[in-house]
Amino acid sequence: MSAGLVQAAYLVAAIFFIKSLAGLSKQETARAGNYYGIAGMGIALIATIFGPSTEGIAWILLAMVIGGAIGIHYAKKVEMTEMPELVAILHSFVGMAAVLVGFNSYIDPPAVISTTPADIHAEHVIHLVEVFLGVFIGAVTFTGSIVAFGKLRGVISSSALNIPHKHKWNLLAIVASVLLMIYFVKADGSMFAMLVMTLIAFAFGYHLVASIGGADMPVVVSMLNSYSGWAAAAAGFMLANDLLIVTGALVGSSGAILSYIMCKAMNRSFISVIAGGFGQEVSTSGSDEDYGEHREINAEDVADMLKNSSSVIITPGYGMAVAQAQYPVHEITEKLRAHGVNVRFAIHPVAGRLPGHMNVLLAEAKVPYDIVLEMDEINDDLGSTDTVLVIGANDTVNPAALDDPNSPIAGMPVLEVWNAENVIVFKRSMNPGYAGVQNPLFFKENTQMLFGDAKESVDAISKAL
Repeated sequence: MSAGLVQAAYLVAAIFFIKSLAGLSKQETARAGNYYGIAGMGIALIATIFGPSTEGIAWILLAMVIGGAIGIHYAKKVEMTEMPELVAILHSFVGMAAVLVGFNSYIDPPAVISTTPADIHAEHVIHLVEVFLGVFIGAVTFTGSIVAFGKLRGVISSSALNIPHKHKWNLLAIVASVLLMIYFVKADGSMFAMLVMTLIAFAFGYHLVASIGGADMPVVVSMLNSYSGWAAAAAGFMLANDLLIVTGALVGSSGAILSYIMCKAMNRSFISVIAGGFGQEVSTSGSDEDYGEHREINAEDVADMLKNSSSVIITPGYGMAVAQAQYPVHEITEKLRAHGVNVRFAIHPVAGRLPGHMNVLLAEAKVPYDIVLEMDEINDDLGSTDTVLVIGANDTVNPAALDDPNSPIAGMPVLEVWNAENVIVFKRSMNPGYAGVQNPLFFKENTQMLFGDAKESVDAISKAL
């Protein structure tokens, strides 16, 4: 395959990637968006493998077969509830790939095209900067993604890491890395500077994400998605691969835009995410506070309450995903709508542990798109709602975010479900949510608790209906 044909294929692949992003922006076109992405990646792989400068095709194909087999195995095995940590670990692969490409490009630099000494020197300096930045971004992405995976998996505490002067340590890491880059370029590529910077970047990435509390992990995953894109773009510069640069820039910019949108929705500072400032230095006051006694209810009584309601709002959370309760939730939705009840869904921007997590689950269960509303669209309607079902949600419906300035989730906009006439909370126990904060909602006069597995509880309600 000629170089011109490869570049033409790259252009077509880039167009497919752009159409993929456009398709994924809406639920109705998301499936087509996935197909565009698959087609673009297929074209990109074929063009790269059979390009004029590619060597060792047999090894490349062997690696693709092994990697593809592992990917297919885990794609079939992974549950929807495990998707956030799967995305996080995949980001770590991109980060480590950028690190390895960087070291390889440093050890075996590409041939210099320029002929004049000045141009040769300038091209060499640019390459050294590309290598240094690529390794730095990749290392930060790698360890940050590993920490995110650990937090989502439950093997690392979801609470924010608060070490003394943590922001000063972050600033010191950045300043040290900049000084090392200057030395790296002046020393014509010092391996010592590369190794020290890599270690600093690994530690920096770990600390950035470890300093972020569990309630904000969906934004972290989105930001790591952006980091992985920039790491891929950096690898594209080092490999002089135009498509990799374009693809990485698309992923990096779209991830950053999504993170910015989510930060605005959560009343958080976008800069603080980049700086690892989400882990606020606050106490978890309220976790041991005595809010009084909670009240319990059974499935049959919930069914009676729903029958006598004219408007119902369902607020799903990660607990619904764990219990796979979206299918029976759809069943009771259809039964209630058939009896003239106005049923809608309220989705918090960070419901679940991945942006759009709840939307995907509800779409999977065939819940109509037009009754699935975002927090800003439906929050004002909660005061005129007869019954709200909170299924597996916790931190996203916690009034402490508005009432307690010392709460780890203080300032985060939440679904104000307590304004409804009746609130039914589906939970396994009275344990606090992922952020480790007790929820005063559970003890309000208009709130009743339905304990047990969410799927079994919803099934029981459906039968009673």
